[in-house]
Amino acid sequence: MTNDELNSRRKKAVANGVAQIHPFYVERAENSTIWDVEGREFIDFSGGIAVLNTGHMHPTVKQAVMAQLDRFSHTCFMVIGYESYIQVCEQVNELAPGQFDKKTALFNSGSEAVENAVKVARAYTQRAGVIAFTSAYHGRTLAALALTGKVNPYSEGMGLMPSFVYRAEFPCALHGVSEDDAIASIERIFKNDAAASDIAAIIIEPVQGEGGFYVASPAFMQRLRALCDREGIVLIADEVQTGAGRTGTFFAMEQMGVCADICTFAKSIAGGFPLSGITGRAKVMDCIQPGGLGGTYGGNPIACAAALAVMEVFKQEKLLSRSYEIGAMMKQSLVQMQTINPQIADIRGLGAMVAFELMEDGVPKADYCRQILIEARERGLILLSCGTFGNVIRLLVPLTASDEQIIQGMAILRMSFEAILP
Repeated sequence: MTNDELNSRRKKAVANGVAQIHPFYVERAENSTIWDVEGREFIDFSGGIAVLNTGHMHPTVKQAVMAQLDRFSHTCFMVIGYESYIQVCEQVNELAPGQFDKKTALFNSGSEAVENAVKVARAYTQRAGVIAFTSAYHGRTLAALALTGKVNPYSEGMGLMPSFVYRAEFPCALHGVSEDDAIASIERIFKNDAAASDIAAIIIEPVQGEGGFYVASPAFMQRLRALCDREGIVLIADEVQTGAGRTGTFFAMEQMGVCADICTFAKSIAGGFPLSGITGRAKVMDCIQPGGLGGTYGGNPIACAAALAVMEVFKQEKLLSRSYEIGAMMKQSLVQMQTINPQIADIRGLGAMVAFELMEDGVPKADYCRQILIEARERGLILLSCGTFGNVIRLLVPLTASDEQIIQGMAILRMSFEAILP
């Protein structure tokens, strides 16, 4: 079977709305390497969109999953419980920042985690409104999509989203939005759109994901925390992409100097198996009666086994410190490229959550971004773009990748720049 043959079958069978960035099909994968159905080898700097911090098919994760399959695959935790669900909740409660009692609930996807976090905040505060930020990405289900700050392609043609969301400015000096501007935009909402007493939650990504890897500073997060405390608003940290060690701490909020009331997590928590959840202050999490949270597959035993193995791998292989090492390597290489390619307007990120933005004369250059993705793929490197203007390339290599493979990947990126930029 060839990639062209599979693409032909895909066009006939798969809904048009399901995108695919790279037009080839995987045959197998290991750690940070992918082989397609035609035998070509690629270095994976996408990690399944930040899902594979422990790499493809990590032996410890694989062994845990196979052991669970020998026991049972499903009961629905809401019907018959199992210890691994409780163990995941216990461990995440310990890992999430904050010196207070915490509780956790498990689901399947990041969108589900976000929607359930909002449900909890609304139940706890008995308020309806939620403030989200420009360029935010919180998911594709209906309420999560209302929180997402980008219309095309996520909600274009689908009509207006639910109306309980208000949009504040995310601070981004590169695009002319200061931290004072961002706080002022929230105060403007209180004045013009919804009273603070009508706002249940403010939801923010400590580092924006799809929005472009813009990092919220500790100072801004502290101001946001103070504002929420002043107005009795629940602060939700969406750590779906930043969580599970991507930024060098298990949750990025550990680097922000404050704690959220609720954190969402998903993606890399289970090494490629569908698992998500919300962790928060016990008194907040317990405001919903039994039956108000859950789902048929939420906290599936196979995914829970994988998550427990992932957390063990982080300890055994010291992947949090490895995240900083990888981030430093990639940033150093990008700084060297920037001296030759001034189109690299900004290099940013926390830990190994690194991105660079392409601009020319102050104008975002999405066309350069698209060309680099294609050129790099032809040379054997898989990359992802992001950003409101589509002009940001993000680097999400597994934290288990070797120095040699990271160096090789950055060399391919440099050659791709040389091939397409004037």
